[in-house]
Amino acid sequence: MTVPSLLDRITPVLLTHDEAPNIRRTLSRLRWAKTIVVVDSGSADGTLAVLRADARVRVFTRPFDTHANQWRFAVMETGVATDWILRLDADYHVSESLIEELRALPPAPDVSAYEIAFDYAIFGRPLRGSLYPPKTVLLRRGRFAVLDRGHTEGWRVEGRVETLAGRIVHDDRKSSTRFVASQIGYMSREVERLDAEPHSLAGRLRSHPPLAPIAAFVYAYFVKGLFLDGRAGLYYALQRLVAESILALLALEKRLTPPLEAAPSTREAKRDRAD
Repeated sequence: MTVPSLLDRITPVLLTHDEAPNIRRTLSRLRWAKTIVVVDSGSADGTLAVLRADARVRVFTRPFDTHANQWRFAVMETGVATDWILRLDADYHVSESLIEELRALPPAPDVSAYEIAFDYAIFGRPLRGSLYPPKTVLLRRGRFAVLDRGHTEGWRVEGRVETLAGRIVHDDRKSSTRFVASQIGYMSREVERLDAEPHSLAGRLRSHPPLAPIAAFVYAYFVKGLFLDGRAGLYYALQRLVAESILALLALEKRLTPPLEAAPSTREAKRDRAD
């Protein structure tokens, strides 16, 4: 009796919004998938044409509100039937080494998810390091919950999580204009999370400028050795500087903005009660 490959039991699930610079390359690394689920939030740049040209892709449309709500819909309300879900951003490329590892992998019954590390590329140029953390992107259906977490979402896994050796390549080729615009939205939510939750030393540095932007650049460019990667390394380090600077500006704005004065009717009511 032939045991089915784990690849046959995985459905890749992606979120998209104007991903024309990325989506064709991402799909090319998913040739092994029988079905791919995509939840799009209103692309107008050719993304949908690429998706609909691939017979394996099932496209759903949902207006974006939060990452957590978008992912809950994608993994729980689109009829995914396989045991496993591979959650991917539209700029994630599954490496050949990871594909082969998944092909041969026999998951133990108590394993609920696998954590996978990332390589980083800038417009196709690989970097020797990044600040991008490993993520639990391969999950057994029914053993996780999706939570709101600042500008993004969190994944709470019920059960054992193991780590795979194969990696995913993060290679976002959208413009710097898109990057800056998206960071403004992301960091607006992130500054609220940092204020609302108890956080680490790193979190305190991020929400109390000016050290975090400088530290992010220095750590990426010098400690991670990206100065050896030429323009691509400088580009990435500057992206981190810009992102953390936006967060710092928003944190300062929040602290500098005076609280709204009570409306006249409220002040009068308080005076009446005092009398």
